[in-house]
Amino acid sequence: MEWLNVTAEQGLAGLFLASFLSATVLPGGSEALLWAFLRLHPEQAGLALLLATLGNTGGGMVSWWCGRFLPKWQRLETLPHKERLERWGSPTLLFSWLPLVGDALCLAAGWLRFHWLPCCLFIALGKFARYGLIVYLAS
Repeated sequence: MEWLNVTAEQGLAGLFLASFLSATVLPGGSEALLWAFLRLHPEQAGLALLLATLGNTGGGMVSWWCGRFLPKWQRLETLPHKERLERWGSPTLLFSWLPLVGDALCLAAGWLRFHWLPCCLFIALGKFARYGLIVYLAS
């Protein structure tokens, strides 16, 4: 079981990568990895929270960019709850941490041409809150 001998730096790099990939359309979750990392390296909680949030926010923004470059004539005109998204705007991305729904929200925000900066901030806030809860529960 030599593969279990992972340094904190390697674990943090893996956590960042897993967080990034799980926020794109690829399946997977980084919450369990964060929990496991914190059990092994509780002294790295702050850095783990930061890297998981940055990675997941980056992945959400990749989804936003993918939506941004979809032509407006695509079938997304029939997007469920499109009117709500347009009404509430970027703050809906506070829910981008939700499984499956979050990826769709990020994609839809890009497609609806929401400005990238508020989107990025609301995505980061939602992701930070979710990962912050995991860090709190793990400690």
